[in-house]
Amino acid sequence: MTDGGADLTETERARILAKSALFDPPSEQLADGRRDLVGLSRAELAQEMSAIGEAPFRAKQLWHWIYHQGATDFSRMSSIARSMQLKLAERFVIGRPDIAVAQTSADDTRKFLFRFRDGQEAETVYIPDPAEDRGAVCISSQVGCTLSCRFCHTGTQRLTRNLGAAEIIGQFMAARDAYGEWPSPTGQAPRLLSTIVLMGMGEPLYNYANVAKAMTIAMDNEGIALSRRRITLSTSGVVPMMDRAGAELGVNLAVSLHAVRDELRDELVPLNRKYPIAELMAACRRYPGASNARRITFEYVMLKGVNDSQADARELVRLIAGMPAKVNLIPFNPWPSSPFETSSKSAIERFAKIVMDAGFASPVRTPRGRDILAACGQLRTETRHRARSKHVF
Repeated sequence: MTDGGADLTETERARILAKSALFDPPSEQLADGRRDLVGLSRAELAQEMSAIGEAPFRAKQLWHWIYHQGATDFSRMSSIARSMQLKLAERFVIGRPDIAVAQTSADDTRKFLFRFRDGQEAETVYIPDPAEDRGAVCISSQVGCTLSCRFCHTGTQRLTRNLGAAEIIGQFMAARDAYGEWPSPTGQAPRLLSTIVLMGMGEPLYNYANVAKAMTIAMDNEGIALSRRRITLSTSGVVPMMDRAGAELGVNLAVSLHAVRDELRDELVPLNRKYPIAELMAACRRYPGASNARRITFEYVMLKGVNDSQADARELVRLIAGMPAKVNLIPFNPWPSSPFETSSKSAIERFAKIVMDAGFASPVRTPRGRDILAACGQLRTETRHRARSKHVF
């Protein structure tokens, strides 16, 4: 990349971050003046302790209780004196989003509708592995979405606001509450909630600051302690922020591709008009840490008669040639009033064979949670709230 190109990228990155700030979540301070400790960085937690005249070791104690033990009540923190417990309870809370609705699918997929302090809502899905005692928590990063991908139900819900770091990591913590998985498993101990996938409502890279803060908390070895290999960030292709996410977080990358020609992707994924396929592929090739052990995943929803031809498959192979990659083929999950249909089984099989014969894994994702609208592309909160801003990215 030339210096001029780097300057343009930095300018665009700054524009994205400034626009993201217009959708900032409300303060984590409660009406009674107490502050939520969830979502604070280690440094911020230490600052809060200093502000009330406490030594830095208090922050380390609290971090352990909040993120390793999963405590939500200061009185249960047995390593902290009773007088200190009361002092903390006067000034702070350890919050969780409220579970407004919890639904369990016939296949044991579980969907949570979480309600936050200002009444806004987002959906989170736990997807258990069908063969092992583990599973992925699919987390939302925004209330609504600004991308308007035509095949995605979430994209029909206008962006209301970003979720804060506390609300993002709080989804995972509340799911662990529901499954009783505290304290955090250590060493080789099995984890029921073993991975985080940022594939819920919203575009994570349009809320980068809060997503990065939440995932840094999730990866901290003295708390939740998820490896970066256990976290996957899915983007529709916010190219300037992909480089930053790779450099600062280094988590697994998934790209919502869905089309291999700009004219079609412009229609299906309107973000492509800003960052076309050639730029997106170049960003994928630059992504740090990508290797045969940590392949970039390309998500490709199969739409009957739209993007499922053998020619499309061959062009997909050409686009990802030489890249450590795999392709997740996703049968389209219908939602009310959708104009699309799912590709036929034979069309999906032909498509997959072309990709596999070229040396790329191309598993066909088994739809999970369709009966409760918890499958890929189906998340959308039913409660409507007026958007705070008309700005778009």
